[in-house]
Parts: sequence; C-alpha cells; structure tokens
Amino acid sequence: MKKFILVLSLFVAPMASALEITGGDYQGREDVISFVQRVAENSAYSEQELVDLFSQVEKQEHLFAKLDRPAEKELDWYQYRGIFIKDKRIDLGVKFWREHKDLLAEVSAETGVPEEIIVAIIGVETFYGIYRGKDPVFDSLVTLAFDYPRRAKFFTVELEQFLLLAKEQGFDVRALRGSYAGAMGMPQFISSSYRNYAIDFDRDGQTNLFDSIPDIAGSVANYFVKHGWQRDGRVARPLDILKENSADSLEATLKPNYKWAELKQKGLVSQFAIEEETPVALVRLQQKDRPEYWAGFQNFYVITRYNHSELYAMAVYQLAKLISHEYKKET
Repeated sequence: MKKFILVLSLFVAPMASALEITGGDYQGREDVISFVQRVAENSAYSEQELVDLFSQVEKQEHLFAKLDRPAEKELDWYQYRGIFIKDKRIDLGVKFWREHKDLLAEVSAETGVPEEIIVAIIGVETFYGIYRGKDPVFDSLVTLAFDYPRRAKFFTVELEQFLLLAKEQGFDVRALRGSYAGAMGMPQFISSSYRNYAIDFDRDGQTNLFDSIPDIAGSVANYFVKHGWQRDGRVARPLDILKENSADSLEATLKPNYKWAELKQKGLVSQFAIEEETPVALVRLQQKDRPEYWAGFQNFYVITRYNHSELYAMAVYQLAKLISHEYKKET
C-alpha cells in the first residue's frame, strides 16, 4: 500500500506544479500561481488564459509612493481646496450640466441626488473626463496585490473583481487604463464598485462608465443611494465658534455621531437652524492660521464613502455649490 501511494505521488506532484507563469515580472511566483488556480476554479477563466495574462505583467513600483502619500493625508484643507476649487473646473461643470441638463434632471428626480453633486463628483474625479488616469489597471492591481503588503488584502480582492468585471463586460484586460489605485472611467469606480453599483441607465445592454454619460451619471447617483443618501437632506453647514469654547476637546468625525446639542455645549454656533437632536459629524478643516468647523450631516458622510476623507467630501460639496450658483445665473 505504501509503495502504491509513493508511485501515485510521483504522478500527482508534477501535475500540481505544471502551472507556471512563463514571463513578465511575476514569473516563478507561487503566490500568483495560487491566485490563478483559485480564480480559474471559481470563474469562467481557464488557467491558461490567466497564465497568459500574468506572464505579461510589468511591476508598477512607482505606485507605492503614491499610495503611501495620498493628498488627503499630506495636505491641509487650505492646500487641498486649491487643487479642486478653480474657475476652470467650475466653468466646465456648468458646461457639462448645460449639455446634459435633461439627463441630469431625470437622474436626480429618480434618485434624489442633486444634479450639482453628480456634476461635482465627475469634476473632482476626472475633470469631466479629461484626466482618467494612464496607469494599466491590471498591472497596477497585480503589483499592489502581491507587492504592497500594507493593503494586499484589499487589492487582491480588487484584482479578482477586475478580472470578473472584464469577463462580464467583455473588456480587454490589458488595454484598460485608470488611476494608480485601479479606478476606472469618468467617475473612477474601482472594480468592486463597478460591479456592485454601476447601472445601465441608458438601457443599451451594457454598463459603460467610460463613454455613456447616462450610465456615468446614473451610476454616481446609484452609488450614493446605496450608501444611504437622503433625498432633500442637508450635506454640511459652516459653524462659528464662541470665544469661550472647548471645541478642541471634540474628536472630528466622518460619521454623524454627535447630537447637535453636544456641539453647542462646546461653544459651536450655527447661523442655520439645526434641531438639538439632529445627528451631526464634527468636521474640522485647517486653514492657514486657524481651524474651521462644519456640521456634517448624513449626506456628507455618504460623500465620504466615495473617498474616505473629509477634505474630499468638502471639496465635492463646495464645488457643487459654486457650480450650481453659476449655472442658475445663466438659466
């Protein structure tokens, strides 16, 4: 019996190790082989199809520095704001809104997400499609999944989601370009978001976040709805601060975990009516010489689900307000 098992193992072992990445920067990587085998077992990909893809990958080492130093963590608000709140971005936002006003009105009516918020997201993400990213999505995700330990789990999931997305949508895996973190299209959805939240708003049978403005606008709004957007809800309100205050003792938050009454007790004041029991987040933004305080509501938190940063959400909100102001002046 032992002899039979030994003979059998001689046949089994070569079969288990026969799969091989034959080229590229991930040649000979056992962790990549394991990933390939798992995906092949659970998807419409064959092992050979995946081996061919991985055998062409070039490691994107320049990505590591970008992920280690995102603008949202490196810059203060007064610096970050200047990146996105510019006349050209406002003007292009007004133009985009005017060109697609009927569509945006339809999306807004159906979802409850204001037109200006949809427009601002597209403006912040890709400057209305001008800057969509030049990094190869597949090579970027492979690099981050297998050579960026700090976020390997996240990017391994996104890599698998990208492969599934490409198969479902008929995308050329190696042709797609996007951000350094693998976000794609005009609204810059990562692969899992594309699969979970993108919608075929123009009903042409394909969910196209690269060229279909109806799908793009509808998908941005759907993303917000799925994350709890409140129709007709407030986003944020600026706060004043009394001379005698203890606001520094409060922890800034993204979630609306405070009651407004709690912030009032610490010396914060709103020129807008807010009921005492209203859930709010305390948003603290650093100007050059002082902190600036805002009350963030549920819809502010929803914007941070797109990018988990109060700086990002405030840039979107303020850009939206400025675009809306200019748009309404012209209509």
